[in-house]
Amino acid sequence: MIEVEIKSFISKEQYDTLLDFFKTNAELEKEDYQETFYFDCKEDLRIQKNNLYSKITMKKGIVHDEQREEIEIKFKRDEFEKLEKLFLSLGYNIEIKWFRNRTQFIWEDITVCLDFTKGYGHIIEMEKMCEENNEEELTNLKNKLKSLNIILTPREEFEEKFQYYKNNWQTLTN
Repeated sequence: MIEVEIKSFISKEQYDTLLDFFKTNAELEKEDYQETFYFDCKEDLRIQKNNLYSKITMKKGIVHDEQREEIEIKFKRDEFEKLEKLFLSLGYNIEIKWFRNRTQFIWEDITVCLDFTKGYGHIIEMEKMCEENNEEELTNLKNKLKSLNIILTPREEFEEKFQYYKNNWQTLTN
């Protein structure tokens, strides 16, 4: 499957406003706490433990691409440590750890996530899973974000903040 996704950094005030808006105008899908470990390899390879399960996710392409193939395999929640041990035993190192609170909604057939990631900030993410790259769906997501009066954060800003977090996550998350 191809994940078509856009995201923007938002202020705490925007986060609170959007949370109220989606609680009234969308279907709450889940509220979740997630710990995600990114590994140092060519692909975007990560493991995650959330409130319900653990999973391995591999996304082809480059972090912050708006469209890329995603492969996900779910496991029981208590198998997270085994997944970590597996990848460490294969010679991968943990490059980054993320600690995120996520509230996920379905809004007009779009998955909308409102996130607070410790040391990184507040983000709105909108996504659709498609069979192939889909420019029409990407345009639709951008229009929906605009309708919420949220400006799409430029990729360069995400790259900068991601690199800063990558270099400082251990300090930022203490």
